[in-house]
Amino acid sequence: MEFRDGFQHHFAEINGLRYHYVRQGAGPPLMLVHGWPGFYYEWHLNIGPLSERFDVVAPDMRGYAYTDKPDLPPHEGYTPAAFADDLRALFDHLGWQRASLVAHDFGAIWVRRFARAYPERVEKLVLFNPPYPGVGARWFEPAQMSASWHVLFHQVPIAEELVGASRRNIELYLRHFLSEWSYRKDLWTDEELVHFVEAYSQPGALRGGFNCYRATFRLGRWYRGPADRSEQQLDPRVHAPTLVLWAEADPNLPPAWADRLGEFFPHHELKLVPEAGHFLQRERPELVNQEIVRFLLG
Repeated sequence: MEFRDGFQHHFAEINGLRYHYVRQGAGPPLMLVHGWPGFYYEWHLNIGPLSERFDVVAPDMRGYAYTDKPDLPPHEGYTPAAFADDLRALFDHLGWQRASLVAHDFGAIWVRRFARAYPERVEKLVLFNPPYPGVGARWFEPAQMSASWHVLFHQVPIAEELVGASRRNIELYLRHFLSEWSYRKDLWTDEELVHFVEAYSQPGALRGGFNCYRATFRLGRWYRGPADRSEQQLDPRVHAPTLVLWAEADPNLPPAWADRLGEFFPHHELKLVPEAGHFLQRERPELVNQEIVRFLLG
């Protein structure tokens, strides 16, 4: 695999999977964790600037892009617990005892689980518009369904076959979400989209992403599968210092949903970001990079 983006690419064996990640810079360790529809490249405007102050690692998580996609049922291979354990194993591979993590979308779900299961490994967190249990059933209120319909569509067993019927289908599907969830609908360039289409054209990449929805949601409810029984044994709160940047114009996660953050992140700082949607790291990269440095090194 040849990457033409100027980053330093690596592969490693993580929990029996061939993991792909980008690593750049020197300094305190910092993990950037993507969501859906994402992969390492969604951080392409952040890796360089942050690598001037940090040892930055941006992985493709299991099921995504250039990392292996385990052929397991969603409730076995794609639970937040599975992703959290991959992060733990990736920390071990990198030789990191503790690190800070930045995440959004599904990445925030996985990082929250990691921070609860392995609190001794976490310095600080920075989360963008995070899905968290305080959202509750608001995902599926009638007024929200125009933005959340994909959650139900991704449960359909043939969803990946429909979307993946052609490369053009994949392009149209990804372009829809990248555009509709952004404040500026013309934000994403054709060159950027080429990277996304290539990543999601990898065998099994659509299924891997959709499996995250299948493992996490069932008929409008947070779902705990049989492989995730330890969830109830964990403290629901994340005690690490946490900065939450919440975009004011994210149609998928409205800022009003930040109202219960204190119940789950007792040591959090919340900042609303105007004129930005779901993809803060791409829509407001300078602000995001500045806030990460301020919070993590302050």
